[in-house]
Amino acid sequence: MQPAMKTALTGFRTYLTIERGFSEHSISAYMLDISRYLSWLDEERDVSTPSVVSLSHITDFLTALQQAGLAAASMARAISAIRHFHRFLLGEGLCDTNPSERLDTPTLTRHLPLVLTQDEAAAILEQPDTATRLGLRDRAILEMLYATGMRVSELTHLPVDQVLFDQALVRVFGKGSKERIIPLGSIAATWTQEYLRSVRPHLQKRDRPTPVLFLNHRGGGLSRMSILTITKKYAAAAGIRMDVHPHTFRHSFATHLLEGGADLRSVQEMLGHADISTTQIYTHVDREYLKEVHRTFHPRS
Repeated sequence: MQPAMKTALTGFRTYLTIERGFSEHSISAYMLDISRYLSWLDEERDVSTPSVVSLSHITDFLTALQQAGLAAASMARAISAIRHFHRFLLGEGLCDTNPSERLDTPTLTRHLPLVLTQDEAAAILEQPDTATRLGLRDRAILEMLYATGMRVSELTHLPVDQVLFDQALVRVFGKGSKERIIPLGSIAATWTQEYLRSVRPHLQKRDRPTPVLFLNHRGGGLSRMSILTITKKYAAAAGIRMDVHPHTFRHSFATHLLEGGADLRSVQEMLGHADISTTQIYTHVDREYLKEVHRTFHPRS
């Protein structure tokens, strides 16, 4: 496998883990599918970089899988993996287009995302020791994730000047550099302002200035893996047993808005979903919540 393909494959694993919050089983399956896909592109079509992959390459690969007798369920998973892979490449700027967008796919079962209850979210947010600099930073990070529902990649690249405190808004540049505006709640704004006032000046290195809002102890921007470590640390401290990722806060943000009565179109805008069908998964989560309430409190359930 060519170096460019190996680099893309490594980045894809990080994307599945942190951005998408997939289980280790799903990640292993997707990585196997994409490894096979990239090896086929290299060996059968002499494709050395993902930027030149076309729709015909994808359909030829799927035809080869079908001719090899791959089961329908495995075919469906391979198609899903390829679509995720090309979305990742486009979002990271490794490709200018997504050839898998025009790929006809079978209807796949959509798994409901894991979400925190409002009490669980609050418990995690209260765990950092805000008497310490890094603890205060971590509190601001968690509050920002939950208040805005932004992706972890958006948070790690968020510049200081894109947090518009006077307007209670955050300007985010998401996938494909698409801009969107997200309201910033007063609690998240307060913690972020405190971080900017009393922590960030101590983390910032004068010889290596950076516009990024959240910094590590060396003065550089935080990585996705650092944010993952932070969320897992405080979820464990709060006694949360589920596997919490940064994306869990995004799922919880959307679900809690809908539980509170927000309309789907507004949630779509805040999440930055191009297609409202992507946002509709949270209406199913909301129904599951309602069914759980019914099971818990109705005398005949």
